[in-house]
Amino acid sequence: MAHDRGMSILPEHLFEILAVFLAAGLVKGALGLGLPTVSMGLLGLFMMPAQAAGLLFLPSLLTNVVQAVEGPGLRQLLRRLGPMLLACSISTVACSAILVFAEPRNSGLWLGTALLAYAVTGIMGFELRVSPRSEPFAGIVTGLLTGVVTGATGVFVLPAVPYLTGLGLERDRLVQAMGLTFAVSTLALGLGLWAYGAFPLQSGLQSLIAIIPAALGVRLGGALRQRISPASFRKLLFLFLAVLGVQGIWQGVA
Repeated sequence: MAHDRGMSILPEHLFEILAVFLAAGLVKGALGLGLPTVSMGLLGLFMMPAQAAGLLFLPSLLTNVVQAVEGPGLRQLLRRLGPMLLACSISTVACSAILVFAEPRNSGLWLGTALLAYAVTGIMGFELRVSPRSEPFAGIVTGLLTGVVTGATGVFVLPAVPYLTGLGLERDRLVQAMGLTFAVSTLALGLGLWAYGAFPLQSGLQSLIAIIPAALGVRLGGALRQRISPASFRKLLFLFLAVLGVQGIWQGVA
C-alpha cells in the first residue's frame, strides 16, 4: 500500500509544476532560502505532500549543495553544526512516516500551520540569540525539532532558520550554513520517503524536470536581489506564505 503513495506526475499539471519551481527558485536566488517552503506550499494545492516532497528532491538537493560549497570554511561549519545536522537527519528519517501515512487533510493542515508560523515570525521580525555556552545543547534540540517538522510537512525552515540566524554568523556564512542544513535535510527526507515506500526510483527521475526551472529561477532571483531591497522582498514573501498557510489550514479543517 505504501508504494501506491509514490509520485506520478499528471500531464495536466506539468505547466503548474514548472511555474512553481521557477517561482520557488526565484525566491531562493533572492534570499538564499525558500525553495522547499514555496514549492511545498504551492504544490500542495494540487498534489499530496509526499508527492510534492518527492518532486522537490533533486532541485532542492542540487541548489543547496551548490549554496553550501560556495565560500570558504565548509569544514568548520560541518564541525560546528554537526550535532544539529545529525539530530535533524535521524529525526527526519524517523518522522517521514508522518508525511507518508497521514491523511492528506492532516498533512495539509500541518503544512499550513508550519508556513503560517514561519510567516508570522518573519513579519514580526523575531530574532533568536544563541549563546556559545548553550549552542551544543540548543543545536541538538533544534535538529530534533526540525526533523519532526520536516518529516511531517516536507518544509525544512523551522526551527532551523531562526536558530542559524541566532548564531550571529556573517551574512555569507549564514547563507552557506542554510544551504548545508537544507542539503542534509533533503537527503534525510528522501531517505525517509524511500524507506517508507513513497519515493521509488521514478520519483527521482521525474524530479529532473524541476531542475531547469528551479535553476533559472535562482539565476533570476540573484538578479532581482540587486534591484529590490531584501527587507521589501522578505516582507512580500512572508505575506505570500501567510496566505498559503491560512489556505492550507482552511482546507485541513473544512
